[in-house]
Amino acid sequence: MKKIFSTTTSKLRHLSMAAVLLISTVAGVSAHAQAEAADSTEANIKKLIEPRLGKDAKVDSVTKTPYGGLYEIQIDGDVIYTDAKAQYLFIGRVVDSQTYRDYTKEKIDSLNQVPFSALPLDKAIKTVKGNGKRVIAIFEDPNCIYCKRLHKTLQEVDNITYYTFQYNILSPDSIVKSRNIWCAPNPSKAWNEWMVSGKDAPAAAASCNAPHEDVLALGKKLKITGTPTIIFTDGSRIPGAVDAKGLEQKLSSLK
Repeated sequence: MKKIFSTTTSKLRHLSMAAVLLISTVAGVSAHAQAEAADSTEANIKKLIEPRLGKDAKVDSVTKTPYGGLYEIQIDGDVIYTDAKAQYLFIGRVVDSQTYRDYTKEKIDSLNQVPFSALPLDKAIKTVKGNGKRVIAIFEDPNCIYCKRLHKTLQEVDNITYYTFQYNILSPDSIVKSRNIWCAPNPSKAWNEWMVSGKDAPAAAASCNAPHEDVLALGKKLKITGTPTIIFTDGSRIPGAVDAKGLEQKLSSLK
């Protein structure tokens, strides 16, 4: 009787193990199939959506989100949404109605982060105030009104180093003014005098070269579309002018 019971128990144990293996295999196959289906849906959405967004549109990626059955489309540093059939486009922000967490802003900020340590600071004008421990980079155009407003704000901020990339996108005259300032004996002083007081720098010598083309290429690579744009050491950015209080709060939030 004991032998029969032992044999039966052994068979049940083997059957149980086989069942577990079968369930694991089925679960693995199911997960793999779901992943393949998701990949197929995302690829199909990209194929359908890209030509609908314009001739030169280039979709970087399509990803299923955990909210509302939406698919996130990343394009040129921005985010839009669609459904599984790519029938509708949702252009706007996805915000949690309870916590007010802005998922769209978080994603866009992540996409547009700048590796600060990789910036070619030798192509920027360096200005140091106080101990200079707090560091930012600014993309500016000499004809930008909001850039001039920002420089008046910077007069109120101490213990900061800012690197000015002369991003000449507003007019051909911007290139001339930037070159004169870059080639001045003290570019930092010349830039600040122009931005704050409107004092022209002397005409640059014909032999002096400014990094206009390099900075222009850098700005386009970083998808900087307007001036001023402030880049912080954590890779985040603020497009447009900011007041002294806002700038201090942002700097204080950085490690």
